[in-house]
Amino acid sequence: MSTPFIVLAVVAVLIVVFMAWLILTYNRFVTLRENVRNAMGQIATQIESRWDALTSVIAAAKQYAEHEAGTLLAVTKDRSPLRPSSTPADVAADDVSFGTVLGRFNALAEAYPQLRASETYQSAMNEVTRFEDNVRHSRMFYNDAVTMLNRYRGQFPSMIVGALFGFAPETYFENTGSKSEMPSWS
Repeated sequence: MSTPFIVLAVVAVLIVVFMAWLILTYNRFVTLRENVRNAMGQIATQIESRWDALTSVIAAAKQYAEHEAGTLLAVTKDRSPLRPSSTPADVAADDVSFGTVLGRFNALAEAYPQLRASETYQSAMNEVTRFEDNVRHSRMFYNDAVTMLNRYRGQFPSMIVGALFGFAPETYFENTGSKSEMPSWS
């Protein structure tokens, strides 16, 4: 074998190894990004279920306070649903809306003690609490997925592939005072 052939073979092997590494690194980024999107989708699903539970208890309250319950139901129908492509800021805005509606509903329930005592109210509020807990857990999974993606993107040499193909760092959910404790509905 001649020296030029050996050099050419070594260069060809190096190119193949580099291309294989590039493809594997790109595919790892795609997997990590999809994990983040899936985690956000899980949050969106839990939030939708939480809204559905609140909507059902508001609908049950219509027999006690037709106008107030109707207004709250209209607010719940006018909100924009979350999607896997939503951001933590979108979720935070939805949480503010949910808190506002829930606060207004709790004020309504205070005015009607027979509503608070009803089995429908108690059951629906237990569901709201359960979904609120699920949202908290889903946020933890989301932050874990973001950590894995951001860590991989920050490591050398995968950071080169990440920058080359536009894989941007993802945003974490931040802990807020209002989210540090489970809410109390009773």
